[in-house]
Amino acid sequence: MSPVVVIDVGALSAGDVVAVARHDAPVTLSPAAQEEITRSRKVIEALADDVTPHYGVSTGFGALATRHIPTELRAQLQRSLVRSHAAGSGPEVEREVVRALMLLRLSTLATGRTGVRLETAEAYAALLNAGITPVVREYGSLGCSGDLAPLAHCALAVMGEGEVRDADGELRPAAEALAAAGIAPVTLHEKEGLALINGTDGMLGTLVLAAHDLRRLLATADISAAMSVEGQLGTDAVFAADLQALRPHPGQADSAANLRAVLADSAIVASHRGPECTRVQDAYSLRCSPQVHGTARDTLGHAELVASRELAAAVDNPVVTLDGRVESNGNFHGAPVAAVLDFLAISVADVASIAERRTDRFLDVARNHGLNAFLADDPGVDSGHMIAQYTQAAIVSELKRLAAPASVDSIPSSAMQEDHVSMGWAAARKLRKALDGLTRVLAIELLTAARALDLRAPLTPAPATAAVVAGLRADVQGPGTDRYLAPEIEAAVQYVASGEALRAAESVAGRLR
Repeated sequence: MSPVVVIDVGALSAGDVVAVARHDAPVTLSPAAQEEITRSRKVIEALADDVTPHYGVSTGFGALATRHIPTELRAQLQRSLVRSHAAGSGPEVEREVVRALMLLRLSTLATGRTGVRLETAEAYAALLNAGITPVVREYGSLGCSGDLAPLAHCALAVMGEGEVRDADGELRPAAEALAAAGIAPVTLHEKEGLALINGTDGMLGTLVLAAHDLRRLLATADISAAMSVEGQLGTDAVFAADLQALRPHPGQADSAANLRAVLADSAIVASHRGPECTRVQDAYSLRCSPQVHGTARDTLGHAELVASRELAAAVDNPVVTLDGRVESNGNFHGAPVAAVLDFLAISVADVASIAERRTDRFLDVARNHGLNAFLADDPGVDSGHMIAQYTQAAIVSELKRLAAPASVDSIPSSAMQEDHVSMGWAAARKLRKALDGLTRVLAIELLTAARALDLRAPLTPAPATAAVVAGLRADVQGPGTDRYLAPEIEAAVQYVASGEALRAAESVAGRLR
């Protein structure tokens, strides 16, 4: 079991989010968080008895904020808020995203800035620890006021209503699943319904998970690029550190360092390094790999910085300030997160695009330097990897469409009260799809490059690329007559997605950047 993640009044780390969302690490509230939650709740309870209306405590919400709600209707107000906002539609959102969303909402509750009761925060921790996952639907969030509909579906489950997946993945009524886990449903008090649904937690959770995965994929892109350079008899000279330093982007330097490490001691590269080589320079897709991969790395670095700031945020409206005021604000607007989610989708499309171009060069006898057409065993009888590249091309085309930013597309809602929204949730959803596409594109490049390296025998590849090929060969045979190709592509996809391809290279080349 993963170590317990302690939720304090301060920020969670990205590693904490991955541990809870993806690996079911248990959570607990720190004593300091419990104390701060209790302290701020007293502020809300004092305002609940005030004859002056206070937004979120004794008024309606959004465009209905002008109505003062009498004490006897306030519990109904909170229930109605959650029920009406749990209006999602479409396919279920992935379990890890929902768990990340719930964890991040709990982290904000733990700051004491929302004014919820301690038992409400503890109910969120209990659901996470029991492996109970509310059913959240694909559509419903405009990213302002935060991820209202996704968060409302989670709040509904805490109330014992709606649908959930239990720890075994079985779809069950929330009341039934909570009872089986010994968790009492929560009856929401003043301000609590609003505090549970007013945040950027869905888009932020997706960003944290995506950044974690993209780090691995960019290192893997350097490996597959190195294999393509090697298999196409390219040069590693252009990756020299002093050449890269002439344009001092840190991501570019890291990518070039990876390429040098992975190509070290390659007999294939050494075989055409002498004066007899007549090639002046390699194609851009080979030579400029560090520039493209490096740009994606630097974009990712910026996205991780934004994520770290958001992880330290307490997003709610209104908030209980440190000096005990209850103030409205606009911190729920998802613009900072939406923008970097879109930036990453652009970089993902670009990395996939250059990988597809490297792959295509292997298949054309005019450009592959002595290999068979389409790497086929008997061209004409066999088609080799012809259609694998079609699959790559189809994915890359889709990734270009997914790179169109969601964050520039605002649509007004709530009777024009919410007249500018971030669409951050939409940006998050398309980024997850884009990362899946990049994984598949890199897998097909790796699969094709591995076949080419085998066909360069008796020349031997670099020890690191040889280790990658050997790992792939545990599930995918080497060159030969045409076989059913889809299972081999899927095996390569799993090899990349699991991190095994990266670990194979690092077992020889050391830690890649």
